[in-house]
Amino acid sequence: MGAGALGAATLWSGVYDVGADAPHTRSVYAVLEYARERSVAARAGALAVPADLDDAERVRRGAGNYAAMCAGCHLTPGAGPSELSRGLYPAPPNLSQREVDAASAFWTIKHGIKASGMPAWGGSMDDAHLWDLVGFLGRLPTLDAQGYRELVARSDGHSHGGGEDASGHGALGGHAHDGPAAGEGHGHDAGDGGSGDGPAHAHDDAHAPEPDRARPDAPTAPPAERAHRHADGQPHQH
Repeated sequence: MGAGALGAATLWSGVYDVGADAPHTRSVYAVLEYARERSVAARAGALAVPADLDDAERVRRGAGNYAAMCAGCHLTPGAGPSELSRGLYPAPPNLSQREVDAASAFWTIKHGIKASGMPAWGGSMDDAHLWDLVGFLGRLPTLDAQGYRELVARSDGHSHGGGEDASGHGALGGHAHDGPAAGEGHGHDAGDGGSGDGPAHAHDDAHAPEPDRARPDAPTAPPAERAHRHADGQPHQH
């Protein structure tokens, strides 16, 4: 039996376990890791890295997006593995303890990595916000738990910058998130990197659908959004 036929028979048999709790064989892992590293390096080498990645404002802006989008997998200073990171294979790197190459980090954040759990964030975020994240990654390994929490608290929260219009929607299908002070949102705890009462990002009320006035069974707006009239005859919105 030829090598091709043997390979096809092996694949067809299902003998190779693709479960995330069954590690690759050493040879398969080595091939996949080498392919990933060379693929990213070949593409990242053509990127022009901004000269101001360590700018304090850039780092501050990137902190909020890291807390919202990355900390669940890539962890935070002083925190152990999260529930999510423990379930992923290959295990995502702990970026609070690891320095990264700026160009490679940008390419990876923007385009993601196939079959790894790493999303392609470039579909909903513009390059400026992605570089802010890279800038924050350069600072992250120098932070302790308190410094991380303080920097995230000073950030603008979760902001995409994906070409959204005034309603929060754009051609890329993304939506904008206001910072912690904009309203009641859902938070990301800085300690466990996943959930809790950390920096919140709120969905603007502009996303709420208008009720269908022509349908008698259409849902009405929540009480907090209804208008009513006072004695002056003018409508008042709450």
